[in-house]
Amino acid sequence: MEEIISEYSQSQVVENQSMIAQMVDDFSRKEIEPYRKDWDDNQLFPKELFQKMGELGLMGVLVPHEYGGSGFGYQEYVTAISKIAAHDGAIGLSVAAHNSLCTGHILQFGNESQKHRWLPKLATGEWIGAWGLTEPNTGSDAGNMKTTAKLDGEEWVINGAKNFITHGNSGNVAVVIARTGKVGDSHGMTAFVVERGTPGFNAGRKEDKLGMRASETCEMIFEDCRVPKDHILGEVGEGFIQSLKVLDGGRISIAALSLGIAEGALEAAIDYSKERQQFNQPISKFQGISFKLADMATKVEAAKLLTFQAAAMKDEGKNVNKESAMAKLYASEVAVEVSNEAVQVFGGYGYIKDYPVEKFYRDAKLCTIGEGTSEIQKLVISRSILK
Repeated sequence: MEEIISEYSQSQVVENQSMIAQMVDDFSRKEIEPYRKDWDDNQLFPKELFQKMGELGLMGVLVPHEYGGSGFGYQEYVTAISKIAAHDGAIGLSVAAHNSLCTGHILQFGNESQKHRWLPKLATGEWIGAWGLTEPNTGSDAGNMKTTAKLDGEEWVINGAKNFITHGNSGNVAVVIARTGKVGDSHGMTAFVVERGTPGFNAGRKEDKLGMRASETCEMIFEDCRVPKDHILGEVGEGFIQSLKVLDGGRISIAALSLGIAEGALEAAIDYSKERQQFNQPISKFQGISFKLADMATKVEAAKLLTFQAAAMKDEGKNVNKESAMAKLYASEVAVEVSNEAVQVFGGYGYIKDYPVEKFYRDAKLCTIGEGTSEIQKLVISRSILK
């Protein structure tokens, strides 16, 4: 009986994935592709686009129906992110950060009151979410963060700054990790939900980036920012431990983002190779090109399998610390390699902004850095296999 139920559930997942893929493709061709060059050139964050995606359920993919979400699992989520990223990595990044970090943190660790307060607005795209862990001097070394929160009566007072924050300016609400204990103590940090408009909570500099330019990246600055006690997620001192668990899911997000960029670059390269004529035949007829495409396709498929394996394990409630790191490591490096090779297939035209592969090339590099560099993923994997 359990096997029958399992087979039924998997067939439903496959059906959901097919439906989501078609919906995202149709939406992206109409609402993203015509505008992506302008957004990229001018670093425009199209906030109204995310409200439209909220209407389609893409801003709360993992959020249960009772909180206004789509109620899907990680396999459907990976499908959504990868399909968006195949059209525009920057939009894929923003959707991933919103879903897996801010929304995901509240979903995993918020109490019922908090979930009902914030998730419906986030899941429908009415609000955009941000998540603040990184600081100017503490990236992977989060234990030494300088942002502090001190209790004053019934409120916590936050002081400090976070940087490289997706939606740091446009986000309506942010989950912020601040130090409430000793420096270096893994149980000395706490997660707070801070709404935009709270006195002392302001946006700082917007970063001028190589790629992912339509995804807003800003500082968040806290100056005597007073937050009520009931805005703490979980217990005082659990913030860093919670963040590590959130990042396990976040790495699947970046793997999905990487997969989408790689798939988009590969598809563009295949199409171009069939159209581009040299020596009176399509360049796809030349072994130098056809073998290159074969290598690209094989690596994309391997990245896909690693990513969906991690997603399936996450859906089953299993520990995905190692698997999510492997998927993120491999898929992100493949995204860079495949995008690079796609530019090579296009030749001189690959270096021109009128063609899509130069953008895939620029966008891909972020995937090897964000939510833990490739080197950090290797550290996570090696610690896991050497236990």
